Amino acid sequence: MAIAKIRLFVEHPLGEGQTIPLTRDQAHYLFGVMRLNPGDPVLLFNGQDGEWRATVAEANKRGGLLKADEQTSPQRNPPDLWLLFAPIKKARTDFIVEKAAEMGAARILPVQTDFTNAERIRQDRLQAHAVEAAEQCGGTFVPEVTGLHKLSDLLADWPADRHLMFCDEALAGGSSALPTDLSGRPWAILIGPEGGFSEPERTRLANHPSAHPIALGPRILRADTAAVAALTVWQQALGDWTC
Repeated sequence: MAIAKIRLFVEHPLGEGQTIPLTRDQAHYLFGVMRLNPGDPVLLFNGQDGEWRATVAEANKRGGLLKADEQTSPQRNPPDLWLLFAPIKKARTDFIVEKAAEMGAARILPVQTDFTNAERIRQDRLQAHAVEAAEQCGGTFVPEVTGLHKLSDLLADWPADRHLMFCDEALAGGSSALPTDLSGRPWAILIGPEGGFSEPERTRLANHPSAHPIALGPRILRADTAAVAALTVWQQALGDWTC
């Protein structure tokens, strides 16, 4: 049996014998770029039905069909964790979304803070980066990337049951720890912009009933580094990483 080297996210139910129609872009990638032919294997996932091995049933550069043969991995969903971050330069924002998808964020929310430089984002482009990250890292779940929210609006309507890991650069060098007795609860991580949080934002967050101010070590980190560090800290303490 040939080894499938390509993983593809599809928006279609998956099950034994199920046929999956390809979009034009998917067909171009599989048959025009990767040069697959009828009978060649592909791994598929849709975020709900796990990973499936499929074979090419019909192939042309404008479309085609795949046929699901057998499930190769069960559905693996991440913990109920949101990542809130202030968009920065394009490539570094892309990096944050990609790493959040790889590291087990269930939802990714770009936020506009007092010192956020970006006033708009390309939600469709960032969602595509999340899909590509899941395809490459072997995941079976793709986190939703939302539109840009004002941080003040999110905090005003914050879910009462969702805890918030507030990564406060002002605490760098101090000691802080996540409450490990809150494992299994809904959580969110908040990363600030390149200029940090404003004093009114920091005060509001420090007084927020759901917030847990946390230091990410003795040094102030760049926003993209902070996102990876925070996800690592949370996953190790409260998430689905096991040693």
